Amino acid sequence: MDSILRKDTLRIINDAIYAVLPEDAVKEALKGFVFPKKILVLAVGKAAWRMANAASESLGDNIFEGLIITKYGHSRGSIEAFEIYEAGHPIPDDNTIRATEKALRMAQSINSENLLLFLVSGGGSSLFEMPAEEVQLKDIIDITEQLLMSDASIKDINAVRKHLSKVKGGRFAQVVSPAKILSLVLSDVLKDELDTIASGPAYPDHTTSQQAIDVIRKYKVKISDGALDALNLETPKSLDNVQTKIVGNITMACQAAKCAAEKLGYHAVILTTTLNCHACEAGAFLSAIANEIVLSDQPVRKPCVIIVGGETVVKVRGSGLGGRNQELALSSAIGIEGLKNVVIASVATDGTDGPTEAAGGIVDGTTISRLTNQGLSVTEILSNNDSYTALQLIGDLIITGPTGTNVNDLMLILCK
Repeated sequence: MDSILRKDTLRIINDAIYAVLPEDAVKEALKGFVFPKKILVLAVGKAAWRMANAASESLGDNIFEGLIITKYGHSRGSIEAFEIYEAGHPIPDDNTIRATEKALRMAQSINSENLLLFLVSGGGSSLFEMPAEEVQLKDIIDITEQLLMSDASIKDINAVRKHLSKVKGGRFAQVVSPAKILSLVLSDVLKDELDTIASGPAYPDHTTSQQAIDVIRKYKVKISDGALDALNLETPKSLDNVQTKIVGNITMACQAAKCAAEKLGYHAVILTTTLNCHACEAGAFLSAIANEIVLSDQPVRKPCVIIVGGETVVKVRGSGLGGRNQELALSSAIGIEGLKNVVIASVATDGTDGPTEAAGGIVDGTTISRLTNQGLSVTEILSNNDSYTALQLIGDLIITGPTGTNVNDLMLILCK
């Protein structure tokens, strides 16, 4: 692999992720607000620790009580006045329930003279959960696993999860009412749909019971009678005790990637921040763009960087290991086989792509031949959803570790 292109790609990715780390954004968002003497803080999601730490540094002794619920391995140590729980993702577990019970007790203790500062980031749909009446945790786990194994979008998955929960789809805000909530949100969904981020615990739900049931039918998901009863109970469509502000999203990450690329001497274009299709299709699309640039210097002349944001889905057919970004990268390698001076990369900005420790993958015109020389068939690898094993074998994984942020996926094409 071209060492300069690889180095530049990783530098652009690092700069983009750094730009959407939540500390500065949270501190900036808190400026200008007049807070009561007693503030309760609840931080939920993969970026919960960083967001809570920023709130602690800004508000200090005004924080009466704080709670962080984040993914295993995403806590960075103790924070004064905060209790920290780590729990399961993308599937909730017993720690999820314990942490959410604690959050509900804290919420019920709030009076009209207090304020709940609610810090929300991606991953909250799994990390913040309390099953609705007649629904058990095992129901939610089973339904979530079935939907994740299908090619359902995160929006469809969350439409179902919201109607199975006591805290999703605006229901948590109802628990806090009449006390006020200031919600700061780090967006990890396309078009920043606030009722989808972490399944919208403190935002009016735009999905309906019928839509949730339609998703169940579309993907032939098996559910219990209790879960079906819960799906028929409507979520709140309006809330009067919440003020919400987005503090980071994929658009900011893409803009930072563009600036980083231009500083390195590339012509840079943001193609879209809303890519939403199957990972293999996205890989073929990006490789087609790379070929067009090589052939005709279109849509931008070399040296160039094409920047794409969004979130793809994977149809799980095999028993291999991988994630959507690794599958996208490996799929794109097919279309650029033999091309020189081209690199394509795809990463999850939270640093964990699927059930792996990799953030994503980085490929070039030699990736396919290097796999073939190892006796591997790329077609078979993709059919078995085993992109992680293949990319690990040839050194084409991107590993960042947990980044402490989460704003969708970032894809890059670099051409010299």
